[in-house]
Amino acid sequence: MRWRGNRKSSNVEDRRNMNVSSLGNVGRGGGLLRLLPMVYKILGIKGTVILVVCAGAYGLFTGNLSTMLSGSQQNSTETVSSKPLQESAKERELVEFVSVILADTEDTWDTLFKEKGKTYQKPSLVLFRNTVKSACGTAQSAMGPFYCPGDQQVYIDLAFFEQLKNRFNAPGDFAQAYVIAHEVGHHIQTLLGISRKVHSARSNLSKVEGNKLSVLQELQADCLAGVWANHANRTRQLLEVGDVEEGLTAASAIGDDTLQKQSQGHVSPDSFTHGSAAQRVKWFKVGLTNGDMDSCNTFKTTNKL
Repeated sequence: MRWRGNRKSSNVEDRRNMNVSSLGNVGRGGGLLRLLPMVYKILGIKGTVILVVCAGAYGLFTGNLSTMLSGSQQNSTETVSSKPLQESAKERELVEFVSVILADTEDTWDTLFKEKGKTYQKPSLVLFRNTVKSACGTAQSAMGPFYCPGDQQVYIDLAFFEQLKNRFNAPGDFAQAYVIAHEVGHHIQTLLGISRKVHSARSNLSKVEGNKLSVLQELQADCLAGVWANHANRTRQLLEVGDVEEGLTAASAIGDDTLQKQSQGHVSPDSFTHGSAAQRVKWFKVGLTNGDMDSCNTFKTTNKL
């Protein structure tokens, strides 16, 4: 990607030197902790604190916490302390990369929202290590990058990018950018009221039907990531040869079926919450090809919203 030297976002908050000493409650989502025995069956379960024992099976970016939470504030008992930040040269470059990609999403969505007579409210992106507090609860880095609608912030532990490369076999800077753009896609859903509608609809559905709705929400975020990539390349020539393939590889690598095969040896479609590899690739390509956010209506075949 041609990202070096581009504008950096001022909306990156660095908490890598902050330490959360214990796990607390997660507001109205706290009841989800009772579901932990079945977490291993549900890829990327949202709105709960993912413990290390459960994250061993699905340590990946889970996307959006709003499916299980409506953005309630946390009622916590954690203590937070800070220490001097130590970082490698590689980390410093990653921080710069994340800031540039976030800035590029800001430019893209600001333009697209203006075209529709709307104002784009920029999200913040929080960098952390190991554990972080958010309005959606306290999360460990094992659950991967996520977006919390309660504070409209994206949370990323930079160590995930190594996992993306080594564990999920999805290397490359565009694969990393896809992850960020996917989380920003959930922010778009929040601004447009889609996340709220999904949360409301899921409360009246069975777990299986609720999972299907969650899949549609995640696939839409993939499509919106593709819309960003389309505009970033068309207006700022951000992409280089091989970048698209990196994004498609990342989308495929984190499909529910791919990850379930790796972790449990078989696929359970009823427990999908993010979509199969083929679905994720398809919808990312839809956004990438059309560059039109209206083309990302993954819900058009259902009347549940």
